[in-house]
Amino acid sequence: MEKNLNQLLKWSIEAQAAASAGQSHHSHGTSSPGASNNGPATGTGAVATSPAPQATGPGPRPIDPEVLASLFGGPSEAELMKAAMEVITDPSPETTLENKLIAFDNFEQLIENLDNANLLEKLDLWSPLLSLLEHEDEDMRFHAAWCVGTAVQNNEKTQERLLAMGGVPKLVDLAMKEGESEKVRRKATYALSSAVRNYQPAMDVAAEEMHKRGHEVLVNNGTKVDAADMDKVDEVIEHLRGKAKAEAKAEATAA
Repeated sequence: MEKNLNQLLKWSIEAQAAASAGQSHHSHGTSSPGASNNGPATGTGAVATSPAPQATGPGPRPIDPEVLASLFGGPSEAELMKAAMEVITDPSPETTLENKLIAFDNFEQLIENLDNANLLEKLDLWSPLLSLLEHEDEDMRFHAAWCVGTAVQNNEKTQERLLAMGGVPKLVDLAMKEGESEKVRRKATYALSSAVRNYQPAMDVAAEEMHKRGHEVLVNNGTKVDAADMDKVDEVIEHLRGKAKAEAKAEATAA
C-alpha cells in the first residue's frame, strides 16, 4: 500500500505542477500598449489582443489503474484469479456450466501475464487447475488444458512447477487417451508442447510417459529428445496431433 500511495503522491505533484505552469503562462500574457482599460481600443492605434499562450510540454503521466484499484477497494488481478477459480470449481447447481466457462476464459486471459502465471503457486491454484484435466465435462477438460498451456508457455518457473505437481503425466494421458474428443486431445498436446520446450526435465518425463504408451517416434538411436531442438519437439507434437486426428476419424467411421 505504501508503494501505491507514493505513486499516487507523485502523480498528484505532477498534475499540480502542470496546472501551475498553465496558470503562470496565462497571468504573464503581455498587454498591448494601445489597449484601454475602459473598453476595446479603436482607430489607428488599436492593437488586437492575442489569446494567452497555452502551457506546453508533457502533462502528468496517467495513473496506473492497479494503484487506484488497491487504494479504493477494487480487486487486484490475484484476487480476480482466485475468484475465477472459485466459480470454476463451485459444485453448487446454481453455478451453471456457462458461467464456469466464462470464468475459465477470464482466468486464461489473466494468466497470459507472466507475473500472474507465476502467482499460481503462491495462490495455491495449481492443484485445482490440474484436477480439472480429469473433469467429467469435455469443455471443462478443454479449458483446463488451455490454461495449463498458457501458464507454462515460455516460462521456466511455471514449467518447473507443473512438473513438480505431476502435471506432465496428466497431460500425456489426456493427449493420448483413447475415446477422448479430438479437441481436448489437441489442446492437451498444445499444453504439453508448451511444457517441454526448452525445459529438459519435463521433456524427459514426457518422453518416458509417451514411450510407455507406444510413442516410438521418441526413440532416436537411444538418445533423449533435446528440448532445445525445436524441430525434434515439433516432430513429437505433430505425431501426437496426427494420432488424435486419426483415432477420432476411425471412431467416427465405426459409429
